Amino acid sequence: MGIFDKGVQKTNRNFFQRLSRAIAGRSRVDDDVLDAMEEALLSSDMGVDTTLKLLDNLEETVEKDKYMSMDELVEILRGEIALLLDAGGDDSPVQPFDFSKKPYVMLVVGVNGVGKTTTIGKLASMLRAMGKKVVVGAADTFRAAAVEQLTLWAERSGAEIVKQAMGSDPASVAYDAVRAAVARDADVVLIDTAGRLHNRIDLMNELTKIRNVIRKVVPDGPHEVLLVLDSSTGQNAFVQAREFSRATDVTALAVTKLDGSAKGGVVIGIVDQFRIPVKFIGIGEGVDDLKVFDKAEFVRSLFSKEDINK
Repeated sequence: MGIFDKGVQKTNRNFFQRLSRAIAGRSRVDDDVLDAMEEALLSSDMGVDTTLKLLDNLEETVEKDKYMSMDELVEILRGEIALLLDAGGDDSPVQPFDFSKKPYVMLVVGVNGVGKTTTIGKLASMLRAMGKKVVVGAADTFRAAAVEQLTLWAERSGAEIVKQAMGSDPASVAYDAVRAAVARDADVVLIDTAGRLHNRIDLMNELTKIRNVIRKVVPDGPHEVLLVLDSSTGQNAFVQAREFSRATDVTALAVTKLDGSAKGGVVIGIVDQFRIPVKFIGIGEGVDDLKVFDKAEFVRSLFSKEDINK
């Protein structure tokens, strides 16, 4: 079993059951098969635009009414989805961190409840396992639980945490965190931000202020703006991606809770629509269940027929 099989098993099973029922007993790819495929793709929350693009590409590849086995059809679908996941046309392996920058500054954004703080904690653990010195900035100062949770993660992983009193200016925390990282010769700074989808102007102003104070210490920072999305929210994840992309320059995605959702298609739809690469994928609650995204492995797991009937 591959590393992503557990994470996309529900999406995998849902898709194949729908598609298998539609194709059973048929000897050619016709309108009914294409309609069933459209329903199966939409049920995974891939989104209407991406689904229609995928079907258009598929129709160009196969002649309608031509005989094709399930395996052949799925193999073509795998190839088309792999192309959609090449955000910006880049087919190279994902590089999760750029250690040529020191400190490498990652700003983490997303709404409350998507697993943002947990993702930061798991990133800290991942980096510490690589032998990197990590500073975490608890700049979500409007939610006591976020600061407490981040403190526990920092203690558990051996990262250093910078925090202030509740209600403090988030930009002030970010500034202190980056200054501390420079002073302590840290390799990476992970900065949590307020998880409120409030008025977009307010969000933009707050994130712009955080960026500006970071650049007083690290002129080319932040080096990454990571948007955390919860796959189980389906189309709401598209809305969040749009709003945060308008508010700031989102450079990468972390998609969480795939193990509990049949909506893994949201990963494909968001990459296709927003041209933002996925760097991390959450496939469980464990500290090691945040994985660096591997497009080929993800597509293989998504369309693997193993365990479908279990």
